[in-house]
Amino acid sequence: MLLKDQVCLVTGAGRGIGRSIAVSFAREGAKVAITARSAGELAETAAEIKSLGASALSITADLEDATAPAKIVQQVRAAWGPVQVLVNNAGIGSSADPQPVVSFDDAFWERTLRINLTAPYLLCKQVLPEMQRARAGRIIMVASINGKIGALHGAAYTASKHGVLGLMRTLAMEVVQEGITVNAICPGPVHTAMNDKRIAYDAARRGVSVEQIVAGTTPMGRRLEPDEIAPLAVYLASAGSSGMTGQAINIDGGVLMTG
Repeated sequence: MLLKDQVCLVTGAGRGIGRSIAVSFAREGAKVAITARSAGELAETAAEIKSLGASALSITADLEDATAPAKIVQQVRAAWGPVQVLVNNAGIGSSADPQPVVSFDDAFWERTLRINLTAPYLLCKQVLPEMQRARAGRIIMVASINGKIGALHGAAYTASKHGVLGLMRTLAMEVVQEGITVNAICPGPVHTAMNDKRIAYDAARRGVSVEQIVAGTTPMGRRLEPDEIAPLAVYLASAGSSGMTGQAINIDGGVLMTG
């Protein structure tokens, strides 16, 4: 029970990596507040958390709305008290509208940065004062290996994830002496609905099968599963990670192991 009675907030927890992290936190005894745009998907995550005997708080919200972060954190605070662990996982990928920069949709650029970068920034601002008063806290960003390398026809996603790592590193420096750690997980290709769309796009663009694209996503010859990402989030949220901050840790099937 590494997170017993810790108040955790996981964004984008309706499916994929966010759901896996939320459920893993519950297994470790946390009280888990979950947020996403889809109430139906949140209900499924909450049911799984409650089946483990843990507490779940579902908050339907759209992080594209700049007022959402404050409202979400206030709901958690009203129910359980201050957020002690924040996981900024919610995001939008390049698969929603992949285009080269020369023809990239400006509105999609703005939307991606609002959800992927501005929302985590605003959520951090909401939880930090109480973490600073308590001199304890964990902030975990779910970034991407595309926070370190480019992604063809994915300028907004790549720029946003590079920005997330910059935010993480700066914030880690600012609170390093206050008992708060700030780290990022950088997944490679993960078997999610969002990545399925990107795989289909790349297969069509290159004129090969989906299976061929999947086999070439990592040196392991497969995509990762969400449950392979969650254990690192548990570690970063736990007391055992108190000496680690400002780190961007790859879980990528070996994609970046050569540089």
